[in-house]
Amino acid sequence: MKEPNTELFKDDVMTDKDAPDGAGQDFIRKIIAKDMETNKYKGRVATRFPPEPNGYLHIGHAKSICLNFGIALEHKDQGGVCHMRFDDTNPTKEEVEYVESILADVKWLGFDWGEHLYYASDYFEKLYDYAVQLIKEGKAYVDSLSAEEIREHRGTLTKAGTESPHRNRSVEENLDLFARMRAGEYADGAHVLRAKIDMASPNINMRDPTLYRIRRAHHHRTGDKWVIYPMYDYTHCISDALERITHSICTLEFEDHRPLYDWVLDELRTECHPQQIEFARGNLNYTVMSKRKLLALVKGKYVNGWDDPRMPTISGLRRRGYTPESIRNFWGAIGVAKSNSTVDISQLEHFIRDDLNMKAPRVMAVLRPLRLVIENYPEGQVEELDADNNPENPDMGKRKVPFSRELFIEQDDFSENPPPKFFRLAPGKEIRLKHAYYIKCTDVIKDESGAVVEVRCTYDPETRGGWSQDGRKVKGTSHWVSAAHSLPAEVRLYDHLFNKPNPEEGDDFTVHLNPHSLDRLTACRVERSLAGAPAGSRYQFLRQGYFCVDPDSTEGFLVFNRTVGLKDSWAKMAPGKA
Repeated sequence: MKEPNTELFKDDVMTDKDAPDGAGQDFIRKIIAKDMETNKYKGRVATRFPPEPNGYLHIGHAKSICLNFGIALEHKDQGGVCHMRFDDTNPTKEEVEYVESILADVKWLGFDWGEHLYYASDYFEKLYDYAVQLIKEGKAYVDSLSAEEIREHRGTLTKAGTESPHRNRSVEENLDLFARMRAGEYADGAHVLRAKIDMASPNINMRDPTLYRIRRAHHHRTGDKWVIYPMYDYTHCISDALERITHSICTLEFEDHRPLYDWVLDELRTECHPQQIEFARGNLNYTVMSKRKLLALVKGKYVNGWDDPRMPTISGLRRRGYTPESIRNFWGAIGVAKSNSTVDISQLEHFIRDDLNMKAPRVMAVLRPLRLVIENYPEGQVEELDADNNPENPDMGKRKVPFSRELFIEQDDFSENPPPKFFRLAPGKEIRLKHAYYIKCTDVIKDESGAVVEVRCTYDPETRGGWSQDGRKVKGTSHWVSAAHSLPAEVRLYDHLFNKPNPEEGDDFTVHLNPHSLDRLTACRVERSLAGAPAGSRYQFLRQGYFCVDPDSTEGFLVFNRTVGLKDSWAKMAPGKA
């Protein structure tokens, strides 16, 4: 796994002063504010971010990260904390790689858990003891039905479940069977431990849910010590209680699981009983958020790994050039709601443009080069022209750009037979070269196939800086690079990974993959000021968009990823942008 270059983004670390406008107005913060007023948890606020280490985090997880860590920061003066915890109860799908990537992503987003890093696997012995307690109190039993039989007995939304024939085993028999399950005497699937609740409950989650299953798999932290593993619903609430979490904030799909969360803690009579609060998860169009489907994209080689810049993973967005601040501001503006909805991806793109507008240096890069020769410019002469690094941020200063007789411009900036209202270069037409001079096209050189390979021009030496002393005006301006002084580069133009707003509609989401989601341009030229730019550096290519240096770059050949184009169709709809 490529570690993020956090040194580049050290100014992005979030503090309690960075909460987006409107923080404190959503329903979760109102609940917490009321709890603080009533001293419900003795003035404490403790949240947690508890991912399962079975994949890389995605943009939806960032919403939960910002919410949980953000609330803790808002209550820092009252000792507010947010725990980083891995709910690592399924060793068949969990890997150390995922643990490391998750920690890196949370850090990169600007959050720090300090000493509060935990693993559910740390509590395996305690979880086992609690299960024994439930058995002794007649609240759990060992069931020997197969997984398919358990599903059949569970019933449906309109039909009550039926009790297992093993439901009324004695406490002694259940204790013996459970101890032998732990000792490894039985094959996977031979038995499970189930809670004894209510097989007629209208909530299927309460129909004697499974608490433990036999699973012979090597665990990334406990090795081969255990052959039985607790289920997520059982583990999660107890982990919250053991860590003295006050507000267990989770997404809406866990709303139907809340009665089980409360039942387990009530039956175990834990000292701390956190309050589970559900909120709407973050969804984007043209995107899939299921870790199972993201894993399928990686394993099926539809993308080049979890950090492919087309992926909605945090590592993919980082590699594409997104900033932590842009993601935090995006979710801060979207807010926290009680009902699910899908956000237009253009809103996310707006926030990275808005952030990079002030941060990113402006440079010139020619993605599809066309040679341009200025016939009346002295051969061998090189001028160093002044160029603003960022006109939106004068503090970023200026740089020198070499200008010479032979340049490269964009192929699209020239037309031999221009259509109406074509304001760029054409035979006999005059345009401005950015930071440089006025030029006029005098001739066109073609190859044997008739394709234009070179344009010949003259320049007006009295227009240095791009302005005419006689007051004449030109409508077109082109960016350029010096042929002799520019650097070769590859530019990867990324588009939406899917060509359908809701790619999860239908049986096979992969049929909606966009065949044009990546266009690799390998003969680009960029100005020499980019020499040695480290991976993660972000720039605005004039008239092209925002780009980020990719880790695939080498000392002599830079690779850039397009973060986002310059067009911002959502800006007029954004808060405060009307």
